[in-house]
Amino acid sequence: MTAGDANVGHGIQMPEGGGLISRRGLLRGGACAAAGWLLGGPSGYGAVVPSRPAKAKAVIQIWLWGGMAHLDTFDPKPDAGYDYCGQLAKAIPTNVDGIQIGEMLPELAKQADKYSIIRSMTHGVDAHETATYMVQTGRAAGDRIVYPCVGAVVSLFKGYDAGYNGLIPPYVILTEPLGRFSETGFLGSKYKPFSTGGDPGQRRFMVEGVVAEGISDERQRGRRELLDKLGTLATAAQGDPQVGALKKAQEDAYDLIMGNGAKVFDLSQEKDDLRERYGRNTFGQSCLMARRLVEQGVRFVTINYKGWDTHKQHFQIMRRKLPEFDKGLASLLADLSGRGLLESTLIWCCGEFGRTPKVQWEPPWNGGRGHYGEVFSAVVAGGGFRGGCVVGSSDAKGEAVKERPVHPVDMIGSMYQLLGIDPDATLQHPQGFAVRLLPSAKDGFKSGGKLREIM
Repeated sequence: MTAGDANVGHGIQMPEGGGLISRRGLLRGGACAAAGWLLGGPSGYGAVVPSRPAKAKAVIQIWLWGGMAHLDTFDPKPDAGYDYCGQLAKAIPTNVDGIQIGEMLPELAKQADKYSIIRSMTHGVDAHETATYMVQTGRAAGDRIVYPCVGAVVSLFKGYDAGYNGLIPPYVILTEPLGRFSETGFLGSKYKPFSTGGDPGQRRFMVEGVVAEGISDERQRGRRELLDKLGTLATAAQGDPQVGALKKAQEDAYDLIMGNGAKVFDLSQEKDDLRERYGRNTFGQSCLMARRLVEQGVRFVTINYKGWDTHKQHFQIMRRKLPEFDKGLASLLADLSGRGLLESTLIWCCGEFGRTPKVQWEPPWNGGRGHYGEVFSAVVAGGGFRGGCVVGSSDAKGEAVKERPVHPVDMIGSMYQLLGIDPDATLQHPQGFAVRLLPSAKDGFKSGGKLREIM
């Protein structure tokens, strides 16, 4: 399953039919995602109105690119033995009685009252592309229609078509797109995410199209002044509404690069001790950046967190990776809660599948874990999801769902409901036929039902 724009790189996206916008093009054409004349107006995909009161205003998706091992993290099985647990055999208590998690997550253990663990996620798919598509869209691959992922749907229902007027686009990816499928599906590039590029963990976060290496603010202001002096057409056509719209778009673009928009991406405005708590690494600073973005009203932020595809040297990698994951996510939960933002910000953390419960000790893996879609874990918090709960369970060795299977469509439908988006809504396909937002049991999809026990 592929789509023509599946591997589009970073940059602010043009409307349907366009490509990436360079920093120069952003200024010259005023083609900023904040400009309503480019991205506003009727969508052509049906009425964009909430079906019910929304509890969540924004989503932060932490995508564990490659799939995280549930036995090492949120579904520990200390009695399963060395062949399953390897060097991470301990479970530790949390601040919620009866809930234990993996030994490498001590900071998240202190925040367990703020999130819920789903230990019975399942879809049975072990290929990266098809599993990613299913978890991100709720649909199985192979259909003639390429469906939009959750971020694009939120961008449709909660973005410019629904009155969003922020300088920063409503759907942002930190820092690069997956490239495994088209995020927007049949919705088209109007709802494509703004992928920042760069690295928030570096001294300066070089956001593509917004922050340019080697160009100072003084030099940029000089360029603007020169452009204004050369803008004789705008002067001659004062009063023309189209020229006025272009000028407004240019002003918004400059504000994104040099004004309030750029300040959002400037992590140096945060106190050093807070940045240390998040962790001075790409993931930790991405979590801090995500908090700043939702604080400014951005509707959907995805952190694409690489490095979980651990076929080899699994335990060595986990000893490096889990501490930064633990610190970053725990600090995000505490920070959002302390600022009164957790109630309105939904956190969704999982990968496309889990890793094999039984460690692959044999060559060439020598202590790795393979792909595993039969059962895996996810974490949700905020936005109407209750904390301090566990949904479902796996068997004694984490090899199969024991109780309460949760399928991707169940997870996504629950999130849509909390966002005030009707999971049963229909969208108009560009070819003229109606498409259900999510599949139903009538379509032959397995479903355990929405996550009502934690909503």
